[in-house]
Amino acid sequence: MDETRRRKSHRKEAFGEIGKHYESSTSSKVNFNFGASGALQKQIESGAPIDVFASAGRPQMDALESKGLIEPCTQRDFARNVLVLVVPADSTSGPTSFTDLGGAKVTKLAVGNPKTVPVGQCAQQTLTRLGLWQQDQSRLILAEDVRQMLDYVARGEVDAGIVYASDVRAADNKVRKVATAPADLHDLILYPIAVVRASSSKDARGRSLTPL
Repeated sequence: MDETRRRKSHRKEAFGEIGKHYESSTSSKVNFNFGASGALQKQIESGAPIDVFASAGRPQMDALESKGLIEPCTQRDFARNVLVLVVPADSTSGPTSFTDLGGAKVTKLAVGNPKTVPVGQCAQQTLTRLGLWQQDQSRLILAEDVRQMLDYVARGEVDAGIVYASDVRAADNKVRKVATAPADLHDLILYPIAVVRASSSKDARGRSLTPL
């Protein structure tokens, strides 16, 4: 999953705490594999020894479910997020709403690559429902991870970017949130977790936990 260092650090801290509690209550060792959701999906498809998969995107979990690689009855949503529009921290003439993205205030817009980045898929949904996806093609700067998007915005190389609200904290005040996407413009941003069907530890005493 397309990640910033700080965002990954936050995930490590949260899952690390969970892991400690699990280890203390079960005497089992938890091994974490932090990586992009798409990459972790491929690992599971290739038969990597993973017990639990926590994804930053629904499509990755759905793809594994469609291939019969997870236990559907174990799937739960463990967190949620919202989509926001950010501009350079010192911007005074940039967009202030998602509807501004179709106007003269925006000549370059950073979004995640919807083919590989979950936040890019949400951005595509939002722009499509606003009738702007096709219109904005020449303005779009596709990024392969959130760090790249935030850097583009922070350096003023684009007028704005579309990221998750949780990503803004990783920008060290170099970008500024100006709008939150209305909930009806994209699917709910939910982070699912589930037991991998090939797990040898389905008795909930797993040795390997793979978070988003």
